[in-house]
Amino acid sequence: MRARLAWLWVFAVLISSPVLGAPISDALMDRLNRGPASSATAQEVEAYAVLSPFYKSREMAPLWVTGQEPNARARQMVEILARAHLDGLDPADYGAGELGALLAATQPDRLAELELRLSLGLIRMASDLGVGRTAPRVSDEKLYPYREEVDGAEVIRGAAEAKDLAAYLRAYQPQTPRYDRLKQALADYRALAKAGGWAPLPDGPTLKPGMTDARIAQLRARLRLWGDLSQDDDRALSGGDPAFYDEALAVAVKRTQYRHGLAQDAAVGKATLAALNVPVEARIEQLVLNLERRRWMRDDFGQRYIFVNLADFKLKLVDEPKTLLDMRVVVGKPYHKTPVFSEEMTYLEINPFWNVPPSIARKEILPKIKRDASYLAKHNFTLFSDWSGGAKVLDPATIDWTLARNFPYKLRQGPGDGNSLGRLKFMFPNHFNVYLHDTPAKSLFEKASRSFSHGCIRVHDPVGLAAAVLALTPDWPQARIEAAIESGERTVVTLAEPVPVHISYLTAFVNKDGSIHFRGDIYQRDKQLAGLLFGSRARQTAN
Repeated sequence: MRARLAWLWVFAVLISSPVLGAPISDALMDRLNRGPASSATAQEVEAYAVLSPFYKSREMAPLWVTGQEPNARARQMVEILARAHLDGLDPADYGAGELGALLAATQPDRLAELELRLSLGLIRMASDLGVGRTAPRVSDEKLYPYREEVDGAEVIRGAAEAKDLAAYLRAYQPQTPRYDRLKQALADYRALAKAGGWAPLPDGPTLKPGMTDARIAQLRARLRLWGDLSQDDDRALSGGDPAFYDEALAVAVKRTQYRHGLAQDAAVGKATLAALNVPVEARIEQLVLNLERRRWMRDDFGQRYIFVNLADFKLKLVDEPKTLLDMRVVVGKPYHKTPVFSEEMTYLEINPFWNVPPSIARKEILPKIKRDASYLAKHNFTLFSDWSGGAKVLDPATIDWTLARNFPYKLRQGPGDGNSLGRLKFMFPNHFNVYLHDTPAKSLFEKASRSFSHGCIRVHDPVGLAAAVLALTPDWPQARIEAAIESGERTVVTLAEPVPVHISYLTAFVNKDGSIHFRGDIYQRDKQLAGLLFGSRARQTAN
């Protein structure tokens, strides 16, 4: 976790008080001149380096104190820091509790303490709102979202001129409805927690439409609480049997399953029951974690872009404000995690070759060759002597595969229905060598949880995606794409306009219709981030 703007050095600076009764400017100068403690971290020294020149430029005139008492701006700032929880931040990180007590200060040393703490709290909260409390790669080495660091010097200078501090700080948070909706969901779930949350539904046989079971009455109450079953649709409220599973309840259960990324079959089995029984406190934590992820992301995805949520197994092609495509995807296995990053799609390949990564060739294909010497021929592979530009084509029959241990060769699978990349590959060059592609394994798209690849992303409707991506490229209508596929020839098509591709990992999000969604933590990234943000207080969610 990014080291916190340090309170340790502040306390060290504040241990020795200036002469009682000295003007606050003298008290402030005394603390700043002494500098941070010798044990201060780089971040602590950086914080000090921001405040010292700021106050010197003001000739030690305080920002938060007028005369011999805290001014109205100080009181507003304390209130803002105390409300940091509304954004999923921790007011304790900014010393909000201690600051409230310091508002009663009248002695110069205590006023100087208040002055420095408020300035540090302001800078830290602006940074936390702007880029998050922790650096993404500290929580997971495969996270590479866009981040632009907040300049602490600019923060404090801007605050000195700001007429409305609350509005000033709000400008540092993500300026997007996606963040605002998630922030509102956090408030809603905290209200549910304050009202008592919910009790777990008992185990038992799978609940299905047409059944009568005492647990169904509890299920109804839960879905009404969550807004998935309206009072008008709940027939139990108009004289019906609360223990009977009717059609209206089935619709509500499907909506709950939809919001939790589950198979929408109306059956309350193991997976649906697990989602229903995640406690409200765990959902609150999940919302806080995803607010943090939103702060890592850029506000502007572009006018026309592709957005992939790995935890949702979904891809969307958006032309703001409309979503043009929404399709299922298959993502990397838990031990082949697909990374989080953004790049630009610049071209696509029709009938692509598949150059088999050496690790896959060695670990997966070599054992198959040893079992069946004709495996390469059967699956349209060409064997090359190595990966150099001058590599020679080899006859697999000339190699004694029983003695092979490593795999120094290059394997290339030719175009065709059996090609592991299918008929289309969408390229947004990146150092992860991750791309979108078709697949012959169509049945995997029918599964609710779809983490089966080696890290690349398989798309359910590659032709539809190609047509949409090439919509702005002259002379490439869908009919020509389909004809090019039928030809069997490898064809590279350069996009007239690059399309930004944003690969994300969000386990909680709110759609434009206001529906609040939760997803399983397939890569344990929630668990890692919670450990950094909450430490021993972190919970573990189900589903």
